[in-house]
Amino acid sequence: MATIKYVPLEEELKRNPELRKEDIEALREWCEKQPHLPKMTDSELVIFLHSNYYLMEPTKSTIENYYTSRTHLPEFFSNRDPIGSKELREAMKIGIYVPLKGTTKEGYRIIYSRLTDLEPSHFVYNDMMKLYNMVMDLFILHEGAYKGHIILMDMQGLLISHAGRLSPLGIKKYLYYLQEALPVRLKGLHFMNSVPVMDIILSMMKPFMKKELMDVLHIHSNKESLAKFIPIEILPNEAGGNAGTIPELRSNCLKNIEEHRAWFIEEEATRRVNESLRPGKGKTATELFGAEGSFKKLDID
Repeated sequence: MATIKYVPLEEELKRNPELRKEDIEALREWCEKQPHLPKMTDSELVIFLHSNYYLMEPTKSTIENYYTSRTHLPEFFSNRDPIGSKELREAMKIGIYVPLKGTTKEGYRIIYSRLTDLEPSHFVYNDMMKLYNMVMDLFILHEGAYKGHIILMDMQGLLISHAGRLSPLGIKKYLYYLQEALPVRLKGLHFMNSVPVMDIILSMMKPFMKKELMDVLHIHSNKESLAKFIPIEILPNEAGGNAGTIPELRSNCLKNIEEHRAWFIEEEATRRVNESLRPGKGKTATELFGAEGSFKKLDID
């Protein structure tokens, strides 16, 4: 596996008193008995255990859902060469996804996103989500078992035409991955600079959101509302903070992605489910997520 700088196990044990070596060992033994799953590092096992508050059965379920989702969602998790993919290079020009430095008062880390090219015809949902997941992958693996994560989406400049480029099935797929497979303690899903199109987007999201996600969903139309949860100063300059300009932050983030090009290529080749080895019946994307034709198309001019 190409190099990822994981948090050392001893450091994880030190900063997470509830983490026990015997739980890591038990989880490793379970993984080794699952012929369809790829091999996992101890650092990855720690991340999954921590995200499930060290409960063994939910952790196993998250691992299963994580690799199964990534196998059956090629639109989000295939062709992730940050240099060789024309679609990814275009996505990198259209939006910014960046982990912010600093934390909330509770110690939660924040990943910030915003469209910088507001021409709706340039927005391709699957490509933008693919780039977002690449940023999130490196963020999680580099940070290790963190106290909590917040997703912050800046809606500045978003138009109704952008919503017309979304699909209910595409939203369902990502929300499944977010709620069932992403190994983080998600403490907030925040939308800042709310715009009228937010109502349409929420109406598409809500059918696929569990109560736990609804409970941490917050829509902000002003900085005062946002500041109750997130320190404004850690935001990009253009969003009212002093963390640096969006071009600077994006450049640093994309440089990190490109430096891990070999990891993304190898991850796709080696870290997927082998359905032919799955005990019992293999799974398919249609079984997991349904078919496009079963969703009403959203037509917005």
